[in-house]
Amino acid sequence: MNFPAELKYTKDHEWVKINGTEATVGITDFAQRELGDIVYVDVNTIGEVVEKEAVFGTVEAVKTVSDLFMPLTGEVLEVNKDIDAAPESVNTDPYGKGWMIKIKITNTSELDSLLSCDDYKKLIGA
Repeated sequence: MNFPAELKYTKDHEWVKINGTEATVGITDFAQRELGDIVYVDVNTIGEVVEKEAVFGTVEAVKTVSDLFMPLTGEVLEVNKDIDAAPESVNTDPYGKGWMIKIKITNTSELDSLLSCDDYKKLIGA
């Protein structure tokens, strides 16, 4: 499995790429493998401020639906429109084309609660 060292992670299997006061969020390689073939991603929180650990959307796989949890409190600025037409990109490229949302971070003190790559690997036993 692939876990880029420059990213941060959550116990709920989201990854976070920090860029100043903005962040890109998606689900990890581990999460997409556990879910299986992803057929639909539903995020309807654009323009909203979503609290850390609140649900910001769902991801639907062939056999299950799973909630997506906000890694940091922030305003949802953008949703990846490309995954509407190609939800399988979450499976094939979870850290690239399969990103879910971009947010404006509203509480930078929460950054300390994110997991490092090594901490995330320990969490999942990788």
